[in-house]
This record gives sequence, C-alpha cells and structure tokens, in this order.
Amino acid sequence: MAGVTKLELRTAFGPVYRDVLPYPPRDCTADEIPVIDLAPMFSEALSDRKRVAASLKSAATNTGFFYIKNHGIPEETIAQCKQQVLNFMRQPQEKKDLVDSRTHSKYYNGYLGNRKAQISRTETADVRESFSFRYSPELDPDHPMDISELPEEVRSWIRAEDFVWEGTSHLPNFKKGCFAYWSSCLTLARRLVKMFALSLDLEEDYWDDKVTHPGADGVFNYYPLRTVEEVEKKFVGLGSHTDLQLFTLLWQDSVGGLQILSKEGQWLRAPPIEGSLVVNIGDFMMRLCNDIYKSTVHRVTNESNVERVSMPFFFGLNFNCVEGCVPSCCSESNPAKYEPISCGDWCQMRFKIERSEFLKSEEAKKTLAPSATVVAA
Repeated sequence: MAGVTKLELRTAFGPVYRDVLPYPPRDCTADEIPVIDLAPMFSEALSDRKRVAASLKSAATNTGFFYIKNHGIPEETIAQCKQQVLNFMRQPQEKKDLVDSRTHSKYYNGYLGNRKAQISRTETADVRESFSFRYSPELDPDHPMDISELPEEVRSWIRAEDFVWEGTSHLPNFKKGCFAYWSSCLTLARRLVKMFALSLDLEEDYWDDKVTHPGADGVFNYYPLRTVEEVEKKFVGLGSHTDLQLFTLLWQDSVGGLQILSKEGQWLRAPPIEGSLVVNIGDFMMRLCNDIYKSTVHRVTNESNVERVSMPFFFGLNFNCVEGCVPSCCSESNPAKYEPISCGDWCQMRFKIERSEFLKSEEAKKTLAPSATVVAA
C-alpha cells in the first residue's frame, strides 16, 4: 500500500521493523482493548477465577492490551501518589538533579530529564521527564525482609538504590506516597500472575515461587506541554516500543495520549477510563508462551495544552530465574522458539542498548554542531 512506513524498534537482539499505515490514529473499539472486571478474581471459587483467566487469554492473544476495573487499588492511594509525582516534577531543576539517574545510578533508577532519552531511533527524543525505582525487599508488602537475608543468587540481582530516597527526603511524605501505590501494584500483580497461569492451562501457583523478589519497577512519567518547535516537528512524548517483562500495570490521568499499534499497522488511541488501569503483555511473557500472547508496540503523545502524568508498574519474574517456554505452550509439533534466559539478563540487554545509543547520538550532535570559533581571515 502506498504511504506505508517502516517503524524501527529496538530489541535485545537488534532492530525489528513494523509496517505503519498512512492513516491518523483513531479510538480503539471495545473488542480491540476490552474492559475486564477483576471482581471474580478475588472469589474463593476457582470457576470464578477461571472466568477472569479466560478473559485475559482472549485479550492477550488479540492486541495484548486491556483495561481492568475493580482491581482493588484505592483511588485515594492513586491520587496521593500522583500528587507526589507533581510535587517532585514541579521542583526547580537543581532539586530534581539531586537524583539524576546518569550521575548517580548503576541500574537506571532516579530522575531522567526532558528529551534526555530517545526510546525509538526513527522517532524524536522523548518529551518526557521520569522518576524510576526498583524492587526493595525491605518494603515488600507480602514478606518484607532485609536484603542480607536473601540468598546470594537473588541478592545479586536486587537493583534498588537508596539515593533516590535520600535526594527526595525534603519532600514531605514523598517516599510514603510512592511506596503505597507501588505496594498496591505489587500485590495486584501477584494476584494477576495467577490468572495468567490459569489462562495458559498451568497450575494457578505455577509462578508463585518465581515472583518472591520480582522485577517490580515503579516509574512515574511527566509529560510537559510541548513547545511550538516540538509541535511543529511532531515530537513524541515517549517513542514507539514494547515493554520488557511479564506485564505492565498503567495508571494514566484524564489527559490521554497512549496509542497502540494494531497488527494491521493502525495506531489506536487507548483513552483513559475512570477507575481503570491499563494492562499490557511484555516481551518476556511473549517468550514464555511461545508468542501465543502478544507484546504490542505502543507510544505516547501529549497533544493537549496541559501537563500529563502516568504511573506504570513493570512486573516480571525474579531476575535470577532462567526460564524457557512453559510446558503448555510447546510440543514436538510446536517447539520452543526461544532459548531460556533470565528475566534480569533480558532487561539489562535492552537497557544498555538504549542508553548507549542515546549517548552516542548526543555526542554525534555535538560533533555536527556549528562552531563558534572565530577564524582570522
């Protein structure tokens, strides 16, 4: 078809490409991104929980995106966390730089400034600021323990860093508000992973011993108003990408901006629905189920005239767990497509690629920048 463009995506094993149709984004339909009621997930009846699992399977094999309602995270917890995000992001730049990720972090924790990343090489730099933190065993809502109590094979993969809280200690209740939301997401994710196990015809507790100290990344995104230049040049808020781990829980405010790429190549808007979270399948889940579930390309654009906040929570297995295809998704006639790999190694590979390529790009821009040196005639 005339006008179809190629979108390049970064992966841990090099670039892959998707076709994009030459049509403007449109709103999704209820079939493309359904709303799933999680109330039966809390039932003691296995039949109720299996109904939720069946709904998850239908959505995960289609676009890999769905909304959830009756998820159990209090609105007050969400509202207080959002306010803490705004309190942090509205600070003077020098205060935010106290927790600058590239200065202080080995593991991609902390603050990343506006247009300091470009997740998609074929799109613009990201018009976004973010604050990130990783799983802390001391703050696990289900079984808190000191990091020294963990087995060495688990302890070596813990990626939490204290500087993110030390550098924000001047903000009243910042850590408390952040962790209240993060803890609620972790508790919900551990319930959801049971539903995913049921959806793949596995025992409900199949992954329970593999999410005791999981990949559980809290990220707070702030999308400022775009400048005139950024509007004219169609800068993205967050470039096209897929998520890395098992699945992502996303709270987005009422502004909107999330778009997903359908298998046909059409951008679909996923507008906010009050009281819901968005869930999407990640690359590692897609690997584990032999591509039955879909990790779908998505991006963010803030085309409004107000600031936008989103609060994704990225959930995966314990980073030391080396996993291959689950038994229900492969057979002699349908062999595993991927070699086993640990969730930690999988994530680190792409994080390193993204940071390295962005820094190389910035250095190249400096080389090409016009010189201000005065040369004698």
